[in-house]
Amino acid sequence: VQLQAFGGGLVQAGGSLRLSCAASEYIFSIMFMGWYRQAPGKQRELVASITSGGNTAIVDSAEGRFTISRDNAKNTVYLQMNSLKPEDTAVYYCHAKKVRAAVPYDYWGQGTLVTVSS
Repeated sequence: VQLQAFGGGLVQAGGSLRLSCAASEYIFSIMFMGWYRQAPGKQRELVASITSGGNTAIVDSAEGRFTISRDNAKNTVYLQMNSLKPEDTAVYYCHAKKVRAAVPYDYWGQGTLVTVSS
């Protein structure tokens, strides 16, 4: 699975951005898709995930501000980020976990930089 991430940029605190992750194959068969982020000097952390069944999870620090969704027809997963804070500044990575013959495989897109100015 090839993943391409779009939508990063520079935004002021309180603003919004929408990240898109386009997959090279049908995403309805992918068990988990999600977004991770990595800020300078910090470990990569899971921000949001969505299952093939549509169940979602958001990290506590982004609860109520970020929403993850998927459009199976476009093979794309979105991360809508509202009320952005400077601490949301990071490189955001799209991730997919696909299971084949009971073996999980992880796929990563290139990062997209989100910078939130105060």
